[in-house]
Amino acid sequence: MRRIAKVLTFFSLFLIIAGAQATERWAELPAFPSMPTPKTSGMADVNDIKMYYAEYGEGDPILFIHGGLGNADVWGHQVAEFARDHLVIVADSRGHGRSTRSGQPFGYDLMTSDYVALLHYLKIDKVTLVGWSDGGIIGIDMAMNHPEKVIRVIAQAANVTTDGVKDDALTNKTFKEYINVAGDQYRKLSPTPNDYDTVYTQISKMWATQPTWTAADLAKISVPITLAIGDHDEAVKLDHTEMMAKEIPDAKLVILRDVSHFAMLQDAEGYNGMIRDAMASH
Repeated sequence: MRRIAKVLTFFSLFLIIAGAQATERWAELPAFPSMPTPKTSGMADVNDIKMYYAEYGEGDPILFIHGGLGNADVWGHQVAEFARDHLVIVADSRGHGRSTRSGQPFGYDLMTSDYVALLHYLKIDKVTLVGWSDGGIIGIDMAMNHPEKVIRVIAQAANVTTDGVKDDALTNKTFKEYINVAGDQYRKLSPTPNDYDTVYTQISKMWATQPTWTAADLAKISVPITLAIGDHDEAVKLDHTEMMAKEIPDAKLVILRDVSHFAMLQDAEGYNGMIRDAMASH
């Protein structure tokens, strides 16, 4: 009887440990949250595409830019928080979500020019820009090439060279789940719902070849920048982010605890706090 009790105790401990490991928030991909009803939304004629956008709230403007393969709806938690005291703008990058694409190959400079054109279309002079992954890269691109459009940039999980990305990023379980979820959403939202495989191939080619910025490029940035990365990021290397923080003048580095590449979904309260802290410090 005592032996059975020991076996049961050991088995119970095993289940507790296994359960704790299975529920680590950085290992899960929460569902995209519901978006509030926008104040305005539409399709802007931007460069050679039609770009979906939505606006919420009133106040100093914040532009949120999503990551590759995703869409604006990833920002539901942030829109609900910041629309209380800011004008919040979200959009779908070219070829993502509800936005169209053209025959031009995807590239960060091109997508940055889309967002600059969108701000012109909306008659917004300057924004705080919060970007995740590809959105963070676009934010850094804008800080380098269109500094007049940004008050500050908060870039999470961005890279400035291709070797800043982990070799196994696309085979990581959580990242693969995101790719599948992004595909499901693309098929629901896109005007070309059957083209996800083509878009994925083209975006993957961009990831493999861009960006290619040098230390000299980063040293020219004069816009205040906060660089954030989850301590369990599946895609971007921590030491790469640390290098970026050293090369960009006066950049602030923030390591987000117990989250991964998808921090805005895994810890919305902590993520929103990071944004507010970054805005207050700059």
